[in-house]
Parts: sequence; C-alpha cells; structure tokens
Amino acid sequence: MSNFRNDIINLGKDEDMYYVSFGSGDKQLVIIPGLSDGLVTVKGKGRMLAKYYKIFAKDFRVTMFSRKNQLKKGYTIRDMAHDQKRAMAKLGMKDAYVYGISQGGMISQCLAIDYPDMVKKLVIGVSISRQNPYMKKTVENWIRMAKDGRYGDLIEDTIKRTYTKKKMKRYKFFMPIIKRIGKPKSFERFLIQAEACLTHNAYDKLSKIKCLTLVIGGDSDRIVGLNTSEEMAEKIPNSKLIIYKGLGHGAYEEEEQFHNEILKFLLQST
Repeated sequence: MSNFRNDIINLGKDEDMYYVSFGSGDKQLVIIPGLSDGLVTVKGKGRMLAKYYKIFAKDFRVTMFSRKNQLKKGYTIRDMAHDQKRAMAKLGMKDAYVYGISQGGMISQCLAIDYPDMVKKLVIGVSISRQNPYMKKTVENWIRMAKDGRYGDLIEDTIKRTYTKKKMKRYKFFMPIIKRIGKPKSFERFLIQAEACLTHNAYDKLSKIKCLTLVIGGDSDRIVGLNTSEEMAEKIPNSKLIIYKGLGHGAYEEEEQFHNEILKFLLQST
C-alpha cells in the first residue's frame, strides 16, 4: 500500500499520459481501464487503486495507464493501443502481463495483435471485439447525454446497466449524490473515447493473438450485450473462457473470485 506512485510520462512533443504504479513483485502487470477514463483519469489515484488491486501487488509491479491527455476527434481504439505501446516502451516494459477492462479490453486486443512482443499473457475482461446493435444503442445514448450535458443521467444509466438489481439496492440512497459529483469541465474526452467504441472491430484479427489469453465476463451484460466473451474466446487460439452466470458488466466488482481467477491464470506456468 505504501509502494505506490502517481506520475506522468512524456510521449513526445506535446503528448503525455498519466499513470499510477504499485506493488513489489518482479513481474510487470499493465492494467488498462474502461471508458470511465473519459470522465476521470488515474491522476492522483495511486493509493486508491493500490488498495483496490492489492491482490496483484505481491507478485507484480502493477501499472495502470490513462489514455493520453491530448485526444483528437477520430482517435481510434487502435490509436490507443499504439500510444499504450509507446508508453510501455518509454518505461522499459516488454513482454508484460496485460489486463484490459471493458474499453481497456478492446485496447488490449489491438495491443496483442499489433505488438505481440509487448504482451506475455492477456486478460480481456467484460469486453467486446466488434460493434453489435446492443452496444451501439447503449453508447450512442451515452453520447447524446454527454452532448446535452446530462452528467447525472449518464452516470445513473451507466450504473444501472453495470450492476445487478441486488447491487443496485446499495446505490439507491446514494444515487442523488453520485449523480452530482465528479462532473468534468468538458465532455470532449469522453465523447472521443465513446465514439472510438463504435468503430472498434478486431474480430477478424483475433486469431493473430498468440499469447495465452483469459476472456472473462458475465452472461447478462447490459452494456456490451450477450455472448461477446464467448465469440472472442472462440477466435483466440490459446484462450480460456470464464463466464459468471447472472452477472453483467460489473462482474469484476460483484464476483469475489473474479480477480482471484485472473491472478491464478497469470501465475500459471503454462
């Protein structure tokens, strides 16, 4: 918990990226967060993230990256993977273990496809490899809310789609507060990242992922839709699939074994 670092990395002229790192292990674990990065980056979140992901801290030096700070309209998931590779190279990372969550899972797919020497093992959590009608409708609705400045509605819809009814009961009384805190000064960063989700399509290239891969999610995902994990696992040659029944996009928070299964997979010798 005390071995955390909040920092920024220079990627080149007028380009930089926030990251946090923690843990005392001798192996490198890169975590790539989801679309929430469009609303709030990892800047200054080292202590909080070290606590949340402490299960990995003994065996790994964990680094979580935000997207770079200078995003332009038309920025794609593949562009994000390219910049992720640049950031890892700057920090001397190669052959790292990579865990991508939601949109981070999309980025991690492209990272493993385009830069195979950067990824030793891959975990794709609650993600998708190509657009489908369900995800398209969900993200387009979020884009409309963001363009209208309806932050509270955006947060409420995200939470309702992420968690089960059981989990939602815990949010019921705090929802009015949650909807008012954390509103960004501008939605531009969120909109660019959200629009990138709509053009992502790595499905036909998934067979190029050669590293051992764990695809993990829930069977009731109300953000990316159903069977997205299954279709990825079918296309990735050296893959293992774990699906939690009755859980959706928030399976990584609601299922106690979620991160235990990831750690087990990462530490397996074969």
